[in-house]
Amino acid sequence: MSGALDYDPARRPLQAPGPERAAFEVQHAEVNGVDIAYVREGVGGVPLVLLHGYPETKRIWWRNIQPLANAGFEVIAPDFRGAGDSGHPANDEHDVGCYSKDVHELVAERLGHDTCAIAAGDVGGVVATDLVHRFPGFVSQLCVFNTVPPFTELYEAAGLDMARFSALGDGPTGDYRQLQGQHPDELAAMFANDDARRLWVASMYRSRLWSSPGSFSADDVDFMTEPFADEARLRAGWAIYQLFYDRPSIDPLLSGPVDVPTLILYGPDDHVVQADFLPFTEIAYTNRIGPLVVPGAGHFLQWERADIFNALLPAVFLGRLPTSDACGDRSAADR
Repeated sequence: MSGALDYDPARRPLQAPGPERAAFEVQHAEVNGVDIAYVREGVGGVPLVLLHGYPETKRIWWRNIQPLANAGFEVIAPDFRGAGDSGHPANDEHDVGCYSKDVHELVAERLGHDTCAIAAGDVGGVVATDLVHRFPGFVSQLCVFNTVPPFTELYEAAGLDMARFSALGDGPTGDYRQLQGQHPDELAAMFANDDARRLWVASMYRSRLWSSPGSFSADDVDFMTEPFADEARLRAGWAIYQLFYDRPSIDPLLSGPVDVPTLILYGPDDHVVQADFLPFTEIAYTNRIGPLVVPGAGHFLQWERADIFNALLPAVFLGRLPTSDACGDRSAADR
């Protein structure tokens, strides 16, 4: 058994496999002087931007892109600067504001969408909050899960202390934050080769218990960790954590209550973003559905329960109930 729900992940419906690694055409655009890579499927549908976190790239959405495009979305899944197939900024500028401005320029200026829906977890959820406040009217709808809720003074009246939020603390599951944020050079020196760097990232999918047991096969972990074999890409992912220590912020995070219509999901089998996520979100998102707890999911909810995620977004954002094919389910004969 696993998680507060006492839900056995072995009973989770079999998820459809992600498509082949090269299933989607990776496109590139120069955005704020950086080469940003992205996947775009379902052109002509309702714009939906999928924002990854760490230790992720756009690959974490591989089970979602085509089903959501089939359901009526124009799906845009970028790699943040320095991640996946994107380039590195020449001046090593990394922070939430930079990511936010990259996403806006890609979607609004390069792809021509004045507004879009966004789905995001982890760091991507923080970027989504910044986008709401930095570019009013740009984000029309939002889905967030297993992320850091917006910073707001509203918590105090409810007796909540953001400084004690699970995903920001230095508890037994938070040593990676301190190592990546305060000691990146020493940590990088421990990884002598590509395999060692990939093992560090693989621990987030395995031994650090971020996900529900059995969510990632050996091939899945190999797929997710491949981009992090490159030291520069691995270290780019650590930059956000360094902002909590001595790394200067280029464009400070814009935060505060979010009044954009928001679907809030939570994967309870997450040892990083823990169940205190729920009361924080009930205060910070003032126009919300949820939080809805999704059984058999942890930090990587969109991958772990693609069957639920791919059905909920069209139902809530488009008012459409997708077919089983759109959900990405396999038929009983295929299981």
